[in-house]
Order: sequence, then structure tokens, then C-alpha cells
Amino acid sequence: MRLGAIAPSSRELALAMARLVPSDRKGPVVELGGGTGVITRGLLETGIAPEDLIVIERDPTLHALLRKQFPSVHILLGDATELSQLLAPMHLPPVRAVVSGLPLLSMSKPVQVKIVEEALKVLGKEGPIIQFTYGPFSPIARRRFGLVGRVAERVFANLPPASVWEYWQSRPV
Repeated sequence: MRLGAIAPSSRELALAMARLVPSDRKGPVVELGGGTGVITRGLLETGIAPEDLIVIERDPTLHALLRKQFPSVHILLGDATELSQLLAPMHLPPVRAVVSGLPLLSMSKPVQVKIVEEALKVLGKEGPIIQFTYGPFSPIARRRFGLVGRVAERVFANLPPASVWEYWQSRPV
């Protein structure tokens, strides 16, 4: 339960999520819950520059693993519920996208709400939140946050199969 998955995310899931990061804009990309680095690797493979990628991981062992695997990426030890505080010392422009590998549906409602609120605080108005789920429904309460969302991709080459959702604060052009 601590990691929220029966198996690490597949490369196919990571690449499906990474392809949704806007490539027509500049700015940092934040990954929530770096875990073993599968999504981090997918983000880098699809062209996100290491210096533009910030990974948040709360587990000290996984944090150390990520720092060793990705020495050019900003890997921060901390909790996604404190995202804006973690990023404040970096004096960043609005974030281009928030990519979440967190098991939101296995978390309490207050924690889910805090994570989404924090993502929205750092996100640029046109940037998406990209979140996967194993469940049949949206893992983020769209109406509560005034978000527009859709299933962008279904990844059957993952155990278990997953849906990748993307959310915006306003409908993209």
C-alpha cells in the first residue's frame, strides 16, 4: 500500500504520460512521486531537458535511488502536499505540466485535495495535470477544482492496464 501499485509502471505508460507534456512551451515540468524512475526516464526520453525536470519523492530510499540514476535532474525529497513550499526556493516560472505517478485513489480525500491544490498553485494556466489511474473513473474531482479533463490514452501494456487522464484549468485551444 505504501507504493500504491502491484508492479512498477511500464515504459509504455511512462511514454504515454510524457507525450502529453506540451512541447510548444518552455518551463519546468514537475513529476510527483518519482518512485523507481520509470516515468522520469520516459519524460527524459521524450525530450524534456534534465534541467527542466523536477521530481518530488517522499521516500528517502527511492529519493537516493533517483538521485543516483538521474544526477542531472532536480530530485527533491518531500511530500506533494507541500509542493509550492518545496519549489519556492527555486524561484521558478509557472510550471509547464505536472505529471503524477501518485496513487491518488488510495489516498484520503483531504490528501488528494491538498495535492491537486498544490499542483494548481504552481501550474501555468495552460499547463495540464497528467495523472494515470487503474480505476474506471477520473482520479481527480474535476468539478470541485473547476477542471476540464479527459482520458487521453489507455495503456493495456501495463500491469494492471491504466488510463492516462489530462486536466486543464480551461479548455485547451
